[in-house]
Amino acid sequence: MNQKKPIHNLKTILTFIIPSLIGLLLFITPVTTDKGLTIPIAIVSKALQSAMGGSIQLIVTGIVIFMAIISVLAAIIRPAFIRKSHFLTALLNVSGFWLLMRVIGAIFITLTCFNIGPEMIISENTGSLVYNDLLPVLFSVFIFAGMLLPLLLNFGLLEFFGTMLTKIMRPIFNLPGRSAIDCIASWLGDGSVGILMTSQQYETRFYTQREAAVIGTTFSAVSITFSLVVISQVRLEHLFVPFYLTVCFAGIMAAIIVPKLPPLSWKKDNYIDNTPRHPDDEMIPQGHGVFSWGYHQALSRASQATSVKKVFIDGLKNVIDMIFGIIPVVMAIGTMALILAEYTPIFNYLGMPFIPLLELLQIPEATAASKTIVVGFADMFIPSILASSIESDLTRFVIAALSVTQLIYMSEVGALLIGSKIPVNFLELFVIFILRTVVTLPIIALMGHLIL
Repeated sequence: MNQKKPIHNLKTILTFIIPSLIGLLLFITPVTTDKGLTIPIAIVSKALQSAMGGSIQLIVTGIVIFMAIISVLAAIIRPAFIRKSHFLTALLNVSGFWLLMRVIGAIFITLTCFNIGPEMIISENTGSLVYNDLLPVLFSVFIFAGMLLPLLLNFGLLEFFGTMLTKIMRPIFNLPGRSAIDCIASWLGDGSVGILMTSQQYETRFYTQREAAVIGTTFSAVSITFSLVVISQVRLEHLFVPFYLTVCFAGIMAAIIVPKLPPLSWKKDNYIDNTPRHPDDEMIPQGHGVFSWGYHQALSRASQATSVKKVFIDGLKNVIDMIFGIIPVVMAIGTMALILAEYTPIFNYLGMPFIPLLELLQIPEATAASKTIVVGFADMFIPSILASSIESDLTRFVIAALSVTQLIYMSEVGALLIGSKIPVNFLELFVIFILRTVVTLPIIALMGHLIL
């Protein structure tokens, strides 16, 4: 009966247009502030963070400890109320590895909160950096992004733009058109928003395993605002425009090349439930143009939006899933990655093979530069901090641009990807990080020589 009901009625059209416009305004519309270009969702997230002050850290500490305790109890006791709820089962009934990560995260956050224990865990460059700088940002972003993501996902906006952009995204990147929206949200706002969008769409069978892995590791681009922070750290802010053009060009080339190589090329084009992707899903039927079919798809999606209450409940579940499920993992993995970067020479050793390549590309101070290359896997900002003491403008330019295009760093993006259901693991992320480095370094070096 419902299938025969026409979808081109005023109510359905307004259901598509009004929430989608609000979603566009919040997630995609660029806004200029005194600190640079951003998006409204980032502004309200920062406002919440400022209003809550230090209480965010205490709340997050309680959440991480609670999740460790309740997850251990769920694993041992397996109470009926958890088993009967699909949502609670997915949130609390985790594998042994993720249970260990939650326990480690609880230990790290307790030591850091009370400033006790080994210096390598609680120092300002390891646990305290994640605790004071990263977790408050993620907490405030997750609250607003989680609640408001249904505006982008549930009312036809992605169906509309996805249909129109498929003609670009599928031939060039072998991805659905809707993935461009993930990229724009990351580019203007924050990479974590793009990952959250990708994860949500993977879980709801809009992306296959391969598509979700490629989008999460390739299109969760660094925001314009953070790129300005990076170039300022190496004292080259006067070169921001050529710097960002270099970053975009190198990023596009990496997005074309890296997904064609293992491990991303090995990912299956199956959905989360292992059913294969149907190429016909993106075909435009006879009698429709790109615009009219996109509009039809959007209205079909909008007609399925049942009630405001359901949208609110979906948003609330998103928030709980992100804050309670992902933040403990970020605390654990982010801190461990920074401990390796700060207290072991492992990243220096891993950078040594790049010395001949840097010398071949005629980058001055190649040995000093090599120490910054792989350390970006721990945290994106560390290479720029290390590079600030290098004398050569060209070398500092290359390091800054490379750190932004490498994209995957364990103190945030990597930990978010591992904590999500997107099918990538730690080793795969490291291999993708190295591949992105190898692909983008020669491009950035060439652009650097031309600019400087």
